[in-house]
Amino acid sequence: MLDDLITMNMTSMDDLITMATEDPSYLSPSATTEDYGYEDYEDNITDLMCDRQSVRDFRSRYEPPFFWIIILVGGAGNLAVVWIYLSFRKRLKTMTDVYLLNLAVADLLFLISLPLWATEASHGWIFGPAMCKINSALYKVNLFSSILLLTCISVDRYVVIVQTTKAQNSQLERRRCSRLVCAAVWLLALLLATPELTFAAPAGAGSKSYCRMVYPSNLGNRTKILVLSLQVSMGFFVPFIIMAFCYSVIIAKLLRTRNFEKHKAMRVILAVVVVFIASQLPYNSMLVMEAAQASNMTVTDCHKVKAIDMAGQVLKSLAYMHACLNPFLYVFVGVRFRRDIKRLLRCCLPPAAKTPLGKTRSPLSSTRITVMSDSDTSQALSL
Repeated sequence: MLDDLITMNMTSMDDLITMATEDPSYLSPSATTEDYGYEDYEDNITDLMCDRQSVRDFRSRYEPPFFWIIILVGGAGNLAVVWIYLSFRKRLKTMTDVYLLNLAVADLLFLISLPLWATEASHGWIFGPAMCKINSALYKVNLFSSILLLTCISVDRYVVIVQTTKAQNSQLERRRCSRLVCAAVWLLALLLATPELTFAAPAGAGSKSYCRMVYPSNLGNRTKILVLSLQVSMGFFVPFIIMAFCYSVIIAKLLRTRNFEKHKAMRVILAVVVVFIASQLPYNSMLVMEAAQASNMTVTDCHKVKAIDMAGQVLKSLAYMHACLNPFLYVFVGVRFRRDIKRLLRCCLPPAAKTPLGKTRSPLSSTRITVMSDSDTSQALSL
């Protein structure tokens, strides 16, 4: 009799373990791998051990106002760039002109995705599964295309400044090539956004749903690590290496010239590199840490997990600022664009306000060389 009871209890315990293993919702209804997929299951398990509601509360207070500032500033700057190109430069004259127009379009499309992320931070994801995939993919397409176009601009400046003779002899061919390069950039960015189209989905966290990457349980950590590695390599390290090489050679070339504008040129180039590193390196370092965490759970302390999550939110917002800084770093520093902006303001302002802008430029100011403008030799340092 006693043996039968022991056997029955052991069988019940085995059944309980089996049920808990095959169906995690038996122990916790919010942690079902079949419903949410691997990453959401992982996050729910983490939430069971460490309540991250404070992180979500921080995000709801911090992200919406910051994102709207980026949207307003970046939208105004990039719209001005597009308007100038369509109004005053109907014929794109240089490779850099083509890249800059595509860069402004990429930044504008990226900014379009931010209102939905700002709404999600406050109210959770309320736009449905299809919009989750579309918005996530739109964000990634324009993130990658923007970074890759910045890389193309640095390569173009390298060719124009360092290989001046070659650039002058192949202007028409290079202009045609720029359109093919832009098409290749957009296609590559779309391919790099394929994981978002595949895995992005609304998933529960706390009392709300959030749009996140949800990997099937049979794929596990390897897919997440691969996606993060792809983003870090193609979204930062490869472009940074190319930009660092091009701009270092450009600076070396400038140091050997006697042009009185070379110090200003180097300051602007330095600003471009510093802003790129300051905005992108911290966030990509956080992505590397996230990949390491997915690989071997390097951080298990609850307070550290929440601190890392909050830091990730801040660094992500810092990376997003690049979309509103690009027009000022790459466009508005040039003489031509400042002149076009004045013409644009004359069209928008009432006649009484046009007088201060109608002053004639001195011969010296009209021929000054600024960083990143036309592609002929005398203006090779300007956009």
